Amino acid sequence: MVHVHRTITVRTPAQTVVDYLRDFAHAESWDPGTVSCTRTGTGPIAVGAQWHNVSEFRGKKTELTYRLDRLEPGRIVFVGGNKTATSTDDLTISEQDGTTTVSYHATIEFHGLAKLADPFLKRQFEKMGDDLVPAMKATLEALPAS
Repeated sequence: MVHVHRTITVRTPAQTVVDYLRDFAHAESWDPGTVSCTRTGTGPIAVGAQWHNVSEFRGKKTELTYRLDRLEPGRIVFVGGNKTATSTDDLTISEQDGTTTVSYHATIEFHGLAKLADPFLKRQFEKMGDDLVPAMKATLEALPAS
């Protein structure tokens, strides 16, 4: 299992950040590994909503179906999966003194023979986490206040 944690601080109001991040289709803007992310249903975004995500990792594209698993004040959790892996993006959002902090935790659990790659892939997932920070910060700071 691979764990990646990053913290992003922005001047955008927390509610604006939550409203934006809860639509996982926006991952195209803030996650450098995401090639495309499309909502597969209609209606309001609520627990159970799903997205078809195409990501690129090590030069190969992989497809996952993501589901909004938790939507609570200050916390959003998406769980994505395919036959090779389960990926959890757990975002905690808090506001203090005019700034908003997003605590981003990604956990990737490989299945079957892919588990053997865990120790070798950690460094690449850490780099993806490093690349995510400036992308997410720029995207969130560019949002208009709601």
